[in-house]
Amino acid sequence: LNNNPSRYKITLSGTVKSSKINFDPPFLMLMPVPLDVKTETAITIIPQDYLRQSQIQVELPEIELEDGVRICPFSVQFPEGQDIVLSSDGTNKELICVISFRSSGPVSFSGNIFFIDEEEN
Repeated sequence: LNNNPSRYKITLSGTVKSSKINFDPPFLMLMPVPLDVKTETAITIIPQDYLRQSQIQVELPEIELEDGVRICPFSVQFPEGQDIVLSSDGTNKELICVISFRSSGPVSFSGNIFFIDEEEN
């Protein structure tokens, strides 16, 4: 610099990590219960590589009963909140999610509950 004709070349390299969430346990099986009785279990959501705060939203499935009525027998609660937070050591805090099921009619279901972050991942 300072009228020196030398050129400087800077090379940058890096790795981009996609944020993701894992679950413990990886799948959920709720016990059969009598009609109109709630069954529930807690799962741990393990966020990875989130660099800024995000919030988890949940899409619950509707189920069609034998008489054709559609219901949403599932509910979810996040006792400690549903924000993915970056802690001071650079990791993401785990979230607890309680999934409940209650139905007034007989039903059997195998399907997906979707957990979506603010980036729609």
